[in-house]
Amino acid sequence: MLDDPYDWNSRVEAWEEVAATDVFLRLRDRVCAEAGSRGGERVLDLGAGTGLVTLALAPRASSVTALDISPAMLDRLERHAASAGVDNVVPVVGDMRMLPFDDESFDLVASNYAFHHLDDEAKELALSEARRVLVPGGRLVVCDMMFSLSLQPRDRRLLMTKLRAIAARGPAGLLRIIRNAGRVAIGNWEHPAPPESWERMVRDRRFEKVRVELLENEAGLVTALRPSVNRGARHRSPLQREE
Repeated sequence: MLDDPYDWNSRVEAWEEVAATDVFLRLRDRVCAEAGSRGGERVLDLGAGTGLVTLALAPRASSVTALDISPAMLDRLERHAASAGVDNVVPVVGDMRMLPFDDESFDLVASNYAFHHLDDEAKELALSEARRVLVPGGRLVVCDMMFSLSLQPRDRRLLMTKLRAIAARGPAGLLRIIRNAGRVAIGNWEHPAPPESWERMVRDRRFEKVRVELLENEAGLVTALRPSVNRGARHRSPLQREE
């Protein structure tokens, strides 16, 4: 059993409601637009949930492997795929930080609103794994929360907008604010990273053509390529070159 601190198995219905909102549908469409339409590709969706991105990419792909930590999420995804007549989706229960796939297995690795559940060290592990399983020239497309709890104008604006929206729900909203403040204080809150951290982490994993774009609300988009074979060869260690 994989460690699931967020207990996603019990949150399938709640996630389905979020995934059906106009905002998330627009984010899905943007991820798919950035992924492009190149028939016959092998695609990996990290943190696939109930299939928001997986099912949108499936018609244009040879196969889509949907990886998620929650068996219940993937069960729902399979039901959606069956209802839609989609037969090229492969659900896999797994951890983004330790992918159960061979090197150079995928042409595209995509993810939508999953990375902020990992701290920065875990994000770096997951990005390293994404690079490992991509073919040379393969593409990375990640949409996620991109902000920090700082005094920067954008971060302050996003935080105040969220607080006002939650407080408008009355006593239940105020209770949620208090609980979240406690989680932040003990380091048990979600772990969004600001755009500059995303750019550094992706470049440090030796991706190229890295681009970070801020989207609506707190979302941001990262796109990058794994270098081609010749470009990657220049990164080998002296010991590897001697072998």
